[in-house]
Formats: sequence, structure tokens, C-alpha cells
Amino acid sequence: MPSDHLCAYYDSGRCRSCTLLEWPYERQLADKQRSVEELLAGHADLEWLAPARSAQLGFRNKAKMVVTGTAEDPALGVLRPDGTGMDLRGCPLHTPGIRAALPVLAGFVTAARLAPYDVGARRGELKHLLVTESPDGELMVRFVLRSTEAETRVRKHLPRLVDELPGLAVASINVQPEHKAVLEGEREILLTDRETLRMRVNEIDLHLRPQSFFQTNTTMATTLYRDARAWVGEVGPASVWDLYCGVGGFALHLAGPGRRVTGVEVSAEAVASARLTAAEAGLRDVDFVADDATAYALVAGGAPDLVVVNPPRRGTGPELAGWLEASGAEHVVYSSCNAHSLARDLRAMPSLVPVRGRVLDMFPNTGHYEVLTLLQRR
Repeated sequence: MPSDHLCAYYDSGRCRSCTLLEWPYERQLADKQRSVEELLAGHADLEWLAPARSAQLGFRNKAKMVVTGTAEDPALGVLRPDGTGMDLRGCPLHTPGIRAALPVLAGFVTAARLAPYDVGARRGELKHLLVTESPDGELMVRFVLRSTEAETRVRKHLPRLVDELPGLAVASINVQPEHKAVLEGEREILLTDRETLRMRVNEIDLHLRPQSFFQTNTTMATTLYRDARAWVGEVGPASVWDLYCGVGGFALHLAGPGRRVTGVEVSAEAVASARLTAAEAGLRDVDFVADDATAYALVAGGAPDLVVVNPPRRGTGPELAGWLEASGAEHVVYSSCNAHSLARDLRAMPSLVPVRGRVLDMFPNTGHYEVLTLLQRR
């Protein structure tokens, strides 16, 4: 499909972030499949399932918008290499609800007199707008500010914003005072009674707090968790650890009668979200621990039947890979957003052999993807 049917920003040359946008979608999928198969070519027992397809547009459930310009005329988008802003509020990757909300939020910036942060001059207040849409059309909006100077104005104008965005469920101020390329700070000020956004995935309502991570492609997340549940169901472990569990996506999908599941996540906010979902679902044999995944494993004094790992792009690292190799875990489900680090970690775990894999197109129009693998001890 030619690019002029997809994105005006790309066609005009204003944004080229979607590096594969001009490629036919079948070619994108085939190239991703070929890439991961080449990286894992040494594993002869690995059976590949057909890649999971995504919509090319309208799939991204989270917008991370840099705010530039002025309070009277804000731009919501990204920074150019020269430090100036480029407005991308109509980016077609975002869900329809987010695209509809961004112009309303630009008007709110003007009404509340939120001066965008000027990186070069180091002045201004509003750094980013972070907007997440749930599958049910509800929104979480976070204002990343340099200080709390504008909090009173934000609160004053919030009722009008709620009127204009009926789907607004959670709103907060995140305070990020430092002059560095950090998306958000540690302090979060809730502005609404609701503390969590419900992300309905399969039959589970995952609770998302402002500082919790969630996959940016809800459809692919749904497939990811469903596949993992099916694979683990075939193996039938009595005990499971979900390391880097986030808000509990894998752990809560794998919970069931006769199976003990423990999720481990360094973010206390994410752990609180996971515990809330488990309590609402009446899951008694699931618990969550706020801890570093590697540190938890190294001092646990044992291993479950199966371990799920869903690490950041850097992979598990040598310590956790070494622990997995030496552990008594019979199976590992490894969900990776970086096949290069996956291949490296597999080399450090020669006793755990990948027997099944699937590419999930979590990030269409780019060279990135998610790959799910089932490892079996030989």
C-alpha cells in the first residue's frame, strides 16, 4: 500500500519515525520473521508459529507527546534534532480516542496557561503530555511538569476538561524538575478520585496506575498473553514465577486451580495494580512482590517449575541467565522485545532449549517486534 494512503506527516517529510511505512505489510512481517529466524538459527528444535498480525494504524494505546511552542499556541509531538518542536497530534498510529483527545488537551494547555518547557532556555513548566486509552475508551492523562507551580490552575480547569473528555478516568501531575532526557519523575499527584485505568485484556481487567508499564499495542498484548497461557497449559506446571511482571499480565493469565504463581516487579505502583486485579478476580494462589527480578531469584533458595521472563530491551543479563541455567526450572517462557539480547541470553542458557516461538508485530511500520519463545530443559 503506498504511503500516501497512510500518513500525511510521513509523506510531507515532517516525520520519518515509521521507517518501514512504505513497505507492503506482508513484506514487513516476512522481514521480521526472517530476522529472528536468522538470529536463532542454531536452535534446530525451534518450531515457529505464524506471526501475529497487527493493524498498521490506530493500534498505539499510549501517546508520549513533547510539548513545545507557547501556552497560547502549543505543539504536541516530538523534538526535532535542532531542539524545536514538531506537532504530531494527528499521528495515525494512535487510537482514535487519543487522536480525538489531543486537540482538546492542547486547548486545556492554553486555558490553564501551562507554559511549555523550553529546553534551550531552561524555562517553562509543561514538558510532556502522556495519554493512554483503555480498550473500553477510557483515558488516563498525565501532565509532566517541572514543578507544582501550575497545580492550582490545572485543578481549576480540570472540571471543564472532564466535560470535554467524557472518557477521562484518571488524571495526574507528574513532577520532573531535572533538565535531562527523562520522560517522567518519581512524584505523582493524582487529580481524580479514580487511581487506575482498567485495561481489559481477554477476560481480565488489568489495573494501570500512572507510573505502571503496559504494552503499547493492546491487540498484540491480548494475543501475547493468550498464547503464553495456552503454552503453559500444555506444560502444566504447579508453580510459576513471572519476573519483570509489570501489572501482572502474564501472572494473572497463568493463574488457575492447583498452580501457585508469583509475580516480581521493581515498580511498587505496578505491584499494587497487579494485587488489585488479583483481589477483584478472587485469585488466591497469586502473589506479587516488589523487588528486582534478578535479586529476587538469586536469594529465593529454590526455583519453580516454570519461569516467565519479560525483560527490557537489554535482556535478562548474565546473572539472571546464569541463575536460570543452573536452576531446577523445567521450562521458561521468554517474551522479548529485542531478539538480539534474546539470542545472547539463550547462549548463556544452553540447557534450556527453545522449542516453540512466535513473532508478534507489536510495533508495525518499524523494525521492532515482540517474540515469544518456550524453552524446555534437556
